[in-house]
Amino acid sequence: MSTGPVFGVEVYQNEYLHRGADEVHAIVTVTATGGDRSSDAAVVIMVDCSGSMNYPSAKMDAARRATEAALGTLRDGTAFAVVAGTHRAREIYPGGGRLAVAGAATRAAARRSLDGLTADGGTAISTWLLLADRLLATSGAAVRHGLLLTDGRNEHEEPERLRAALDRCAGHFTCDARGVGTDWEVREVTEIAGTLLGSADIVAEPDDLAADFTAMMEAVMGKGIGDVSLRLWTPLGASVRYVKQVAPTVADLTGRRAEAPPRAGDYPTGSWGEESRDYHLSVRVPPCDVGQEMLAARVSLVGPDGVTVSARSGLVRAVWTADPAAATALHPQVAHYTGQEELARVIQQGIDLRKRGDTAGAAARLGRAVQLAHVSGHEQTSQLLAKVVDVEDAATGTVRLKAKVAEADAMTLETRSTKTVRVKK
Repeated sequence: MSTGPVFGVEVYQNEYLHRGADEVHAIVTVTATGGDRSSDAAVVIMVDCSGSMNYPSAKMDAARRATEAALGTLRDGTAFAVVAGTHRAREIYPGGGRLAVAGAATRAAARRSLDGLTADGGTAISTWLLLADRLLATSGAAVRHGLLLTDGRNEHEEPERLRAALDRCAGHFTCDARGVGTDWEVREVTEIAGTLLGSADIVAEPDDLAADFTAMMEAVMGKGIGDVSLRLWTPLGASVRYVKQVAPTVADLTGRRAEAPPRAGDYPTGSWGEESRDYHLSVRVPPCDVGQEMLAARVSLVGPDGVTVSARSGLVRAVWTADPAAATALHPQVAHYTGQEELARVIQQGIDLRKRGDTAGAAARLGRAVQLAHVSGHEQTSQLLAKVVDVEDAATGTVRLKAKVAEADAMTLETRSTKTVRVKK
């Protein structure tokens, strides 16, 4: 009998507040260890087969090779299907509204079916997601996952249809989304991954798709439990202001709360293998006098059946003090991730201003990003920023926009802006 990982919860905060203060901040580190890598998984691979995948034809060839590589990574017993996505969704394998079970024979048959991945038609991603949802709903697998590849914009349906499809699929399966080339819309791909609690990235060169698909599928095969939620209990008079994942990526979970009475709420985190993630919590508490203290929140992890899967709870405290030094000190963990959240925000603002032709505004925002990346030691983001701006002084954030920027470099910066670095504990 397979077992899921055990979750540990650690809380990092400055619990001291000045007289009358009513807001508590904490970083919660959740770590999953042990358990089996689940063969109880179901995966649907969604491949863009719109006409643009033929320009150049290397994209479609690379997509077939990448799908074949992903199929080869499936463990025996994994339920799976392959979907061709255009202005409608079409089952390539196994067909009949069902999932196949991975084994030597089904993998071989699925590889042969990839000749059916041919480029012709438009792009309506909602149809791909809804078909994946229907297919995955036929499985009782603990881990349900989608891999989605697109090379273009979602031009053949209204944005509202994609948004409605995402809302419908949320909580049913997680999904990693990839854009190949440079003709797709970053915000569409990141919205898909963000809503469905997966990863988003750019694969600028089609030849790199196979390695990326293999890595994504290996990560899925490493998951041991799905549909895990962060449960926050607050006492009477206290309330949660926001919950944000801050590592390995920034993602706001505040609006995803599901009530779990009494006085608790569940925030979805998706599926887990052996890994660690960090969350930034802000809790509003009743202001108190010096010398008083209270439990502001209790943090635990629950599985899809609502049963607690964390070994112990994490406690967020509030203690009111007259010592101004104690009350104003910012815990290093909180300070680090506050900077990381700002880094993601100013990169996006800078990219938006650059697209609108506001060079001064873009330079100011991206300069601040350079400064934050420098202070936090985010070397990868610093390298990406250096392809978009000329850095004169990283410490002060003094930069100039480059006159010419490769589209792939700008899109890579935008797509990866939410990736963070862990604080050194």
